[in-house]
Formats: sequence, C-alpha cells, structure tokens
Amino acid sequence: MTDLDFKEKTKALIDSLKSISANYGLGNDGNEFKIITQVFLYKFMNDKFAFEVKKIEPNLKQADNWEEVVKSYSEDDYEMLLLQLGADTAKLKPQHFISELFSRQNESDFAKLFDDTLLDIAITNNDIFSVKTDGGAKVVLFDRITEYISDGSKRDAFAKAIINKLVGVSFEHIFHQKFDFYATIFEYLIKDYNTNSGGKYAEYFTPHAVAKIMAAILVNEPDQNVTVYDPSAGSGTLLMNIAHAIGEDKCTIYSQDVSQKSSSLLRLNLILNNLVHSIQNIIQGNTILHPYHKDKEGNLEKFDYIVSNPPFKLDFSDYRDDLDSKENNERFFAGIPKVPNKAKEKMAIYLLFLQHIMHTLSKKGKAAIVVPTGFITAQSGIDKKIREKMVESKMLAGVVSMPSNIFATTGTNVSIVFLDKGNTNEVVLIDASNLGETVKEGKNQKTVLTPAEEQQIIDTFNQKKAVDDFSVVVSYDEIKQKNYSLSAGQYFEVKIEYVDITAEEFAAKMKDFENNLNQLFAEGRALEMEIQNNLKGLRYE
Repeated sequence: MTDLDFKEKTKALIDSLKSISANYGLGNDGNEFKIITQVFLYKFMNDKFAFEVKKIEPNLKQADNWEEVVKSYSEDDYEMLLLQLGADTAKLKPQHFISELFSRQNESDFAKLFDDTLLDIAITNNDIFSVKTDGGAKVVLFDRITEYISDGSKRDAFAKAIINKLVGVSFEHIFHQKFDFYATIFEYLIKDYNTNSGGKYAEYFTPHAVAKIMAAILVNEPDQNVTVYDPSAGSGTLLMNIAHAIGEDKCTIYSQDVSQKSSSLLRLNLILNNLVHSIQNIIQGNTILHPYHKDKEGNLEKFDYIVSNPPFKLDFSDYRDDLDSKENNERFFAGIPKVPNKAKEKMAIYLLFLQHIMHTLSKKGKAAIVVPTGFITAQSGIDKKIREKMVESKMLAGVVSMPSNIFATTGTNVSIVFLDKGNTNEVVLIDASNLGETVKEGKNQKTVLTPAEEQQIIDTFNQKKAVDDFSVVVSYDEIKQKNYSLSAGQYFEVKIEYVDITAEEFAAKMKDFENNLNQLFAEGRALEMEIQNNLKGLRYE
C-alpha cells in the first residue's frame, strides 16, 4: 500500500467521524472539534502503543491476536513492557484497548464505559500529556465526550458508532511517516475548525508557504540543543515547521496561547510530530498579561528561535493599565498602545507581541514575526520606535513583504520581519508582493505561492542577493537615512531609459508635442468662453 493510500484511508476515517457527529446532531456544533480530535487521538495512541510493543517483543507481531497475548502477561511482566516504551508513547492498560471496548459494546451504560476509559488514559498519562494553564492547572487529554450528546438515551449508540469505526482501521503502518505526511493529516483534521469564534485571534493555521519560508530562512545551517518559542502559538504550524527544519530531536519547544482550543490542537500536533517531550512546555494563558516561561531568578526565559503570527488587532483595554508597570518598562520599551475612544477592537496588540519577542530573544537568538505591512513604514509612534530599536541594536536580518491575500481570511497585507542578534552587517529587504497566483477558497480569494516562488524568496534572502525590483541588500546606516523604513521599494533605483534618436526625429517629436499642446490650449479657451457665457445667461435670468 502506498503513502497516498495511507493518507486517503486516514482522511476517510476523519470524514466518517465527522459524519457520526453530524448524525447525532453535533455537526458544526461548538464541541464537534473536541470529539473529532480526541477520538482521533485515542485511535492514534492505541495504534502507536501496538506499533511500539511489537518492536519491543517481536513475538507479538507474529501473534494472531496480540491483545490477547498481552492480557495473559503477569502484572510484573506487563510493567516491564511499559518501562521499555519511549516517553512519546502513552502507557495503556489492556482495558484501554479499542478491541476491548469493541468486545464490550453491548453492555449497559457503554457510553459511561467509553468515557471512563478515555479519562483513565488521561489520568495514567497525566504527567507527560497534560497542558498547563498559566495558573498551574492541568488540562488533561480527554473529556467525557459522549456527554456532548444532550439526549442521554442516544449516548450508548453514539459511543458504539465510534468504536465500530475505529476497530476497522489500523494506523500502525503510518508511524514510519515524516513531517510532510502528518502536516497534511493535521491540516485535514482541523480544516473545519480552523477559525476562532469572535475573530479575536489570528488563524489557527498559518499558510504553509509562510511557515516554510520562515523556517527555511531562520534555520539555514545545522543547529542542535536549542529552544524554540511561539508566544501566540495557535495550532502550532510555525512551531512544527521550524522544529522539522532543526530536527525534532535537536530542539525543545515552548509556547503560550490564550485560547483553550488552540492549546488542545497544538498538543495534538506535537503528538503527531514526535514532539511529546515538549508538551510540558505548552501553556494556555495570556502571554502579554501573564508570561509564563521564566528562569530560576524569575526573569523571562530567553529563547534561541522565536516564531509568531500574533493577532494584529484586539481589544485589550480591560487590562491595558495593568501592563503599564515598572516591571514591564524594559519589556515594552517602545510603549503600550492607548485605549481609543472608539473602535477598541482595533488596538494594535501585535506591537506588544513584537516587543515581547525582542525582549525574550537569547544572545544568539533569531526570530520571524508576521506583521501588517503598514508596520514597516509607519513614520511615528510605537511602530517606528520598535524599528529604531531593531536597527540601533543591530538585530534586524531583513523583511519579506508578502502578496496580498496570502491569508484568505484577512484583507490585511502582511510582511515577515526577521531578527538575528548575530547580524551586524547587511539587511535584506524583499518585495514579493507581485508573486503568486490567485485561487478561490470558499467565498474568499487567496494568493498562493508556487514552490519555485517560495524557493526564490528563500534563496534570495539566505544568499543576500540584490535583484532588480525584487530585493535590496542595505546597511544599517542606509536604513537610518531612509527614516528607518523597511520597505524594499523605497530602496529600489529609479530607472530612466534613454533612447538614441536623430535630430530630425527629435524635431518631429517636439513638433507633435507643440501641436498637441496648442490643441489642448485652444480647447481650454473655448470651454472657458462657454462657461462664461452660461454664467452671464444665468445672471440675466
């Protein structure tokens, strides 16, 4: 069976789970994404467990029914088996197996048994798989998902329908797959839930082109034992791309996001991408108000790589004054946006994220941040102060201005700002706004970069190439002379084309210009006379 077949079978299972939810009245319900993602995760963990124990004990691979063999183990033998599992594999008991629930589906209160099983898995694996809040509480893996069915009499049937779908498919063949496979599956899994109610935060899923470009420019040489951070992580697309570029076993991920939903999606993404060791660093909470990650002295942790697609505009007026404190003076060095009299929802919170990122970069740190393109040219206020700091501190690597509608859900033009504490010389500015092709996505128009265009941006930046009407390489002094503008277009040379012509051709062209001007003047005088006559007529009336 090919990788494409595995991918299609996995997508088919996801579709069938969505169909079950719809049949029980939960299609497009606010809790549907919890059911789909948690059931998928339960299935993934079951099959990962099977895959790993069969590697440990090959005789299980040969058995007609490996679950029955495992059930016959003594308590000590089973414990020894669990101890040999890697930390990225959930520790399951025989009663947690899907096959066990399948065999017991006709028992009374099966829905309760189903929910109890999921919760017991969560409790058993709490230390490794729980996400923390900024207050220290743990958010466990699973909910009592059948309780989302309001009609209690239908819960048993709902649980049976799920188990019968899960038992007929095996994921064991996908565990040799790599990042690209899981990225596609994850995107398919969450595609119907990739919006945020109220529109307060950025998309949960940053377009692959943006994520790929950010990772490829940040990680342009081998690195290891590094920390990676996203203060507005969403579902983790940016984190997954940069972790893959570095090597999942060569980095540790840290994140924070105010959304419970995005934290759950990020945890699932980490599990799929062999980054379970970083789940303990995933925090659900308000990064700007309560930044969680701190060192032993209580200072904000510094990170080697930071990626972020922060929310651009958000009403944070209710806690704005709490940020204006002595302990935040250094973090928010350029200032905190004031509360406007109108349109509080347009408060530029991304400016706080930018300052937070600059403050939390390590001495050798690099960062890539998605910003509204207006930021790179604003001539006053917090925006300009931030750019001045980037330049004066010599921590700016460059800027890539992206095409319009690279995000289908926003009309805001975006640019990517790249920081690099080690870049003391030249800065690369790229205007990629004319690249891409327009495609329809639902009711929205979206610009999609071709793979060749993505590579063009990456190579131009990393090789620091100047390309006519596309990129410039400038010094920090040149940026100061341009009033700290980071727009590539303002540095492009103005081109004047010269054409060789004879004296006779020149005289003829000048005569044509003279005749055209005389004609225009004559038409102007005639129009002026007509207007004056009309005005006289009006006065006499």
